[in-house]
Amino acid sequence: MAKILVIEDEDSFRNVLVKMLSKAGFEVRQAGDGNQALEVCAEFMPDLVLTDIIMPDKEGLETIQELLEISPKLKIIAMSGGGKFGPDSYLPLAEKLGAKATLQKPFMREEMISTITSVLEND
Repeated sequence: MAKILVIEDEDSFRNVLVKMLSKAGFEVRQAGDGNQALEVCAEFMPDLVLTDIIMPDKEGLETIQELLEISPKLKIIAMSGGGKFGPDSYLPLAEKLGAKATLQKPFMREEMISTITSVLEND
């Protein structure tokens, strides 16, 4: 069973993601921002991180960079609704920084599970 860390500042959306991933058979932990994610990551050692980009305190792009400095082989999927600039400006940058895939919000459960499965299967 793969271990996934979900980083999302919006509580209700984070809870939905955690429930969907748990029902799909993944072991899931959660964080509300990048700072909390670094702490959880150190103890949980996830196989994959699913992170929002636009968050208060430590946003997703900075979090991606820091997680990959700590664990260069960590698989990361970035997600964004885009905020005021739209996801087209953030998601390609997330991939340049090391994210293996991106999801544009809103996305369907099947798209999320398919993307996670694909990233986990490819080394």
